[in-house]
Formats: sequence, structure tokens, C-alpha cells
Amino acid sequence: MDIQMKNIHKAFGSNQVLRGVDFPLKQGEIHALMGENGAGKSTLMNLLTGLHSIDEGTIHIDGKEIVFSNPKEAEQNGITFIHQELNIWPDMTVLENLFIGKELRSPIGFLKTKEMRALAIKQFDRLDVSIPLDKPAGSCSVGEQQMIEIAKALMTDAKVMIMDEPTAALTEREIQKLFNVMNSLRNQGVSIVYISHRMEEIFAICDRITVMRDGKIIDTKAIPETNFNDVVKKMVGRELNDRFPDRSFKEGPITLEVKSLTKKDAFQDISFTVHAGEILGVSGLMGAGRTEIMRAIFGVDSFDSGEIWLEGKKLSIKTPDQAVKAGIGFITEDRKTEGLILDFSIKDNMVLPTLYSFAPNGIISDQSEADFTDMLIKRLSVKTASAAAKVSTLSGGNQQKVVIAKWIGIGPKLLILDEPTRGVDVGAKREIYQLMNELTDRGVAIIMVSSELPEILGMSDRILVVHEGKLTGNLPKEEADQEKIMSLATGGL
Repeated sequence: MDIQMKNIHKAFGSNQVLRGVDFPLKQGEIHALMGENGAGKSTLMNLLTGLHSIDEGTIHIDGKEIVFSNPKEAEQNGITFIHQELNIWPDMTVLENLFIGKELRSPIGFLKTKEMRALAIKQFDRLDVSIPLDKPAGSCSVGEQQMIEIAKALMTDAKVMIMDEPTAALTEREIQKLFNVMNSLRNQGVSIVYISHRMEEIFAICDRITVMRDGKIIDTKAIPETNFNDVVKKMVGRELNDRFPDRSFKEGPITLEVKSLTKKDAFQDISFTVHAGEILGVSGLMGAGRTEIMRAIFGVDSFDSGEIWLEGKKLSIKTPDQAVKAGIGFITEDRKTEGLILDFSIKDNMVLPTLYSFAPNGIISDQSEADFTDMLIKRLSVKTASAAAKVSTLSGGNQQKVVIAKWIGIGPKLLILDEPTRGVDVGAKREIYQLMNELTDRGVAIIMVSSELPEILGMSDRILVVHEGKLTGNLPKEEADQEKIMSLATGGL
């Protein structure tokens, strides 16, 4: 399927999102679409699939002008979209999620459950994924939910597949599985639009790259004709000389000490320390237990035994509210359902953990709230017309900045960051890294859980590796490399 999008314009109210965009997609190519958060990438693809209407411009598919009225119509015509924000029905099983709206039925209306299970198993085998089909989807990890979405898209027999940050919650091993499937699809003539902020992936899997900035196309090139620095400069309009800012860590006193933390079927005998001013990276494969450990420390989930000490004081944390009062912040990996209230404004989300501090006499000071949120919006470069805008109107990367701002506002002693740059562009990533450095310079201890090995190696002062709920490595930065971490993450020594 050959697609030509020409002179595409789109505005939402007074916000002009796309300005005369031309985007070509050849049959059987993997075409990277890159740009900063808010550049217009997802909007362009939403116009292609009929989620939004085009203000001006045309879409030609195999030489014929076509306008889809909704995504279902686009899917029926061979175009499917795997969105960055997962569309999982949490109370339904994995199998029900895979076939929702596409159930196989007998002539008299009975569900063909056996056939559906066989098809689901076939797609999971293709992805080399093992997720119980009767498991409630809401109890799956974010990475498992991402694989469910990918499997669902593969079952549509699509001619064009749009992938918006498909690897954001996946580990290196799962990413390689996905790349194998993508290569197979390309060989079958399927076209793929690949939206990602992970530069290594773009150069590893894609044929061409289109860079967008401020709603316009800056350039389209074959991958061999460009490089990392060239792409970054076109994305942000300036050069980023170093991907990771320099760190100068001087070990301070112990902020957090975890002793023999254990929860049945999740993690066992977890013991480690984090020092003031330190970034402790936590690596491991999907399902290894990294997030479960952090949720237990923050009081989201209970644990069976063990102790948590903060600045020499033993804590008894049963709820997140108690963790916040103790000085612990937690940026969750799932910003959509756990990190934000999407119908609330940017301001209301940012002040939520510190609301009482704006009401010393029982009456909230609107001016203090406004000054606080304006400062954070400027500091994190959140792209918005107003702090009163709903968080749901922001791009994924700007939503992540709001989550980070919310927890910075509590003045934490310990900040847990679970996939802090998931779905964030290269320029915004560096801003987050610089902010992490500023926090550690002020003595904040940071635990950073990340599936991106370059990020782990580039920002951590020390690295913990988790395998099947157990710590298999505690590496100083100077002793760590990708091979050693992957060996420990897969159970090696």
C-alpha cells in the first residue's frame, strides 16, 4: 500500500498543530517519524486513520484520494494504529481484549472460543510471549499490555501498521522479538510507520526517516544518509552535544536502606542502600519484579517481610500518603492510569500532593498555586497555552513532565522514577536528566528504573540488576556495560 499525504493542515481551536505537511509512505518500508513532543506526529497519523478530520490537504492511497470517517473504517481498509497510550479493558481477560469488537461467532451467534484461543496462541508464539489468556488484562504489567496491543494489531492482517512508541515499556529482549516480526512484515510488503524517541531503534530497524518540528516537515531521508546528531539538530533546531549531561557524584550519607524485603511470588530477600545525591539505576527484564519492589517501598502494595529505613529511621508505610509524608515521591511507569487525573487541569495535577501547603489557614491561596505551577511549567518546558488546560490535551511527553513536576513539588528526600523518559523526545530527555542532576546536587536520592540500557549506563552512579524477583547484581558505574547487565538480567553470573 502506497500512501501520499499532501499539504495537510490541522488546528484545534487557535492551536495550529500541522502546517502544510507532506508525508510519503512506500509499500514494504519501515518509515520512522520523529520530532519533539507536540511536533504533530500522532496528530498526523490520527488524521490518516480518521480519528480527526483534515482542515486542508489530501490523502491518496495507491493513487486514489481517500478520507476515512473513523479508525474502524481505516482498519477495515488495512490500516491499523498501535497507540502510545494503551487501550486495554482492565476487567476483561487477555483473550477478550484481543478479540473485542472482532469476536468469532458461529452462524447462530455462539462464540468460537476454541478458534479464538488458537489464533491468540499463534500470535503470542509469533512474538515469543507467554501471557495466560484468562488473566485479567488489568493485572498485566505495562510491558505485557503493550504486547497484547501489538498482538491485537497483528491479527488484523494489516497492510499498513502505525506504531507509536511500541517499545516504550519493553526490555531489550522483547524489543528484539518485535523487530524480528517487523522485518518479517516488511518482507511481506507491509508498510510500517514507526514513531519513537529511541534513536538506536530508528537506525537499527528503519529504512527512511521523516523529522517534524512545530507542525512542519523538516526533512525526509534514507537512514544511511543521516546520523544521530543530524536528526537531533533537525528535531530541536539546535545541537545537543552530549546525550547525557556530566555527573559529579560525591557519596553522601545513606538516605534509604531496604533490608530483606520479600513478597511471595513477586520478589525475595531484596536488600540495598541509596545514598544522598546518588542515582541508583535498576535494570532487568520485563516481569523481573523491578516495579513491584518500588510499589512496595512506596506503600502501593504490601510486602510479607523486611524493613525500610529512611535517613536512619525505620518506616512503617502502609499507604502512598504515608510515603509522601515521609518524603518519598514515586513517578509511576503508567502515567495514564496511575500518574495523572486526565480530566483535571495541569495546575490541579501539579499541586495535588502538596495541596495543603497552599492553605495554611484552611483557605487555598490561588496566587500561590498559580506561582508554583507557572514556575514548574517554565522549569520543565511544558508545552501548553495555560496551566488551566486539561492534562488530557497534552502530548504524552508533556504529560510525563507534569507527573515529574508534581513530585518535585513535595521536596522529596527520595524520588523513585519508574521509566521516567518513556515516550519523551530526545530534547526533553536531556532536560529531565539535567533536572535529575540538579536534584541530586541538592542531596535528593534517586532510584531510576529503566528498560533503556543506554539510559541506565549514562545516568546511574550504581546499578542494581533484578532477575525473577532477586537481586543478581550491584555494579559500580565503572564496572558496568550492556553485556554484563544483560547477563545478570537473564540469570547469568
